[in-house]
Amino acid sequence: MTDTLKKSGVGLRHPHMQELLLGQSPVGFLEAHSENYFGGGLAREQLIKISKMYPVTLHGVGLSLGRSDGLDKNHLKQLKALIDEVNPVFVSEHLTWSGYSHTHVPDLLPLPFTNEALDTFVDHVKEFQDTLGRQVLVENPSNYLAFKDLDFTETEFLNLVAERSGCGLLLDINNIVVSAQNLGYSAEDYVDEITDSGAVKQFHLAGYEVRDLEDGAQLYLDTHGHPVYPEVWELYKRALRRLGDTPTLIEWDMDIPALSVLEKEAAQADGVRAEIKREHSHAVAS
Repeated sequence: MTDTLKKSGVGLRHPHMQELLLGQSPVGFLEAHSENYFGGGLAREQLIKISKMYPVTLHGVGLSLGRSDGLDKNHLKQLKALIDEVNPVFVSEHLTWSGYSHTHVPDLLPLPFTNEALDTFVDHVKEFQDTLGRQVLVENPSNYLAFKDLDFTETEFLNLVAERSGCGLLLDINNIVVSAQNLGYSAEDYVDEITDSGAVKQFHLAGYEVRDLEDGAQLYLDTHGHPVYPEVWELYKRALRRLGDTPTLIEWDMDIPALSVLEKEAAQADGVRAEIKREHSHAVAS
């Protein structure tokens, strides 16, 4: 585990910027959305200042690693310049695609888990890492539909991406719960199927929303607009037991509450981490 991230962190959001600049928050680290700071100006100046006060990670949503027409070189250039200024602990992106040619969509779209998609994704991750000169992390998506006739499950695909590219993994525990509910598989099995615990460098925790559909079914939405739900906390415990103590981030992107609310959830994550460490210590001692 990265020593500088022993305490759990929260997402860096504009409403909390001035409070965080006072340097008095107890959070372990802050995670910024990379693209929000490409343009320079005051926001970038504030992020650079924040990075000298707290450990920072950069989380991208727009690179579109799964696209089939090559990575956006200008995006990579801007990201590298930001990394050089901020010196983040981790840089992460998603197991998705969101752009093709000059068209970009505001959603993280699912990949077909095929051999062809795997080759493309691995090549893009390698290019991403070569450009930055560092390892990057790939995050599992939230899913609302599944393709037919695939070569791999999502966990098999993730495991192979990490093995073949040398990247790390960012496991979003909330996304696992959302996807499992929507597609009808076991969230617990998903965690158990991650084969290389050493590849998992970070966890995300967040809250979802449930919509009732006309046919009586329910759709789980990855909104990041609620506290972490009990079943997410329980799966988080399983992930800690299975994969080891791992830097953890609380995400909140809609209806953003006071910073103190996020700090409380980060402290709860620290409490869970301490609980699992004690379990492990007692097991070793006995």
